[in-house]
Amino acid sequence: MRFRTRAVRLTAVTLLAVAGACSDNTTSTGPEPTPTPIVQALQTPDNASLSRILPGFGGVFVDHGVPTVYLTDVSQGGLAEQLLGGFARSRGAARVRVLAARFAYRDLDRWFQQVSADAFEQGGVVFVDLDEAANRVLVGVERGASHANIRSLAARLGVPAEALTVRDADPIHSVATLQDQVRPVVAGLQINFPGFLCSIGFNAVSGGQNSFVTASHCTTTQGGVEGTQYFQSLSGQPNSFIGTEVADPVYVRSKGKNAPCPKGRRCRFSDSARAAYAAGVSFTLGGIARTSGPNNGSIVMTGTFTIVGEGGEIVGDAANKVGRTTGWTQGIITNTCVNTGVSGSNIVQLCQNFVDAGVGGGDSGSDVFLDTGAGVRLLGVLWGGNGAGTQFVYSPIANIEQELGPLTTY
Repeated sequence: MRFRTRAVRLTAVTLLAVAGACSDNTTSTGPEPTPTPIVQALQTPDNASLSRILPGFGGVFVDHGVPTVYLTDVSQGGLAEQLLGGFARSRGAARVRVLAARFAYRDLDRWFQQVSADAFEQGGVVFVDLDEAANRVLVGVERGASHANIRSLAARLGVPAEALTVRDADPIHSVATLQDQVRPVVAGLQINFPGFLCSIGFNAVSGGQNSFVTASHCTTTQGGVEGTQYFQSLSGQPNSFIGTEVADPVYVRSKGKNAPCPKGRRCRFSDSARAAYAAGVSFTLGGIARTSGPNNGSIVMTGTFTIVGEGGEIVGDAANKVGRTTGWTQGIITNTCVNTGVSGSNIVQLCQNFVDAGVGGGDSGSDVFLDTGAGVRLLGVLWGGNGAGTQFVYSPIANIEQELGPLTTY
């Protein structure tokens, strides 16, 4: 893959037609004239073609709409104009710009192939490019990776130091959404159980059993274990089965005058359930899917958050969640330890927390966390929201572990 800011690489392959003089049946009375080459303008040129037909060619790219050619011999600018003038005019440019090149494209291509073959063994290499816009071989490395190692490698391969540029670059991730099948499994991804979609709250180990936690109502029956099977992301996909519900306490009614559950209601301290991963399913303990930013609606994954702690939130903290429907949303914790009735049921969730942040159907079960800047603190599992989709409710992690038992979450 080639990375560019203002440069656009041209990729279509074209041909140069060289026609000899036509002949007839008459006898020549003098020396045979040298055939005059007919230069055919290139409508969609590329670097490989130009390196064969344009002496001293060093690369072509488009700079702010203007076709620009590197030449080690700038006297070949006229031929470059013949070859690319039509292309330039099709882009609204009056002519082709010529820049003096230090290196020929054929040399750069050879060095690029050599460096690319060995550089990735160094570790931390993001990409290797023949940078037409700079007339150099360009190597991008992750921040903190050694530039010197790449330069030493290039020197061993015989690449001139002046022909190589090494710079820091962000790692490139496969583009996937929270609704795609993703392995290893991380929190925030879509899960499918019979007839419904929810989100993964977090991965955990319980008594040596690899597991994930989601909402209790993201099971076939809310409260009580009936062996709900889960798929990521959809049951119809190959290799999508990931686990089975193994822990989901029943909802209970009040017993006694001072019992916390209101009269006539069934209660728990968390809307949570735990499923055991099936053998062979890869997952990342402490990993939460990350998108491009909070509150922008994106569900495209750009990386992961890493859990480094649990709980510790208070009113006024900025809480985050990542769920399969609305992605990463963030807002202020407005209320803590709220006894919360669930509309359309006789359930009251005891001691829940409210956050002013976006939520949508299918986000149930998703992770809630504080971002410390050096990792995140897991706060709990989202299970509900208001009708406007501007407030969500979550069960705190302490309540979840009170009901599901001790969990290793990172």
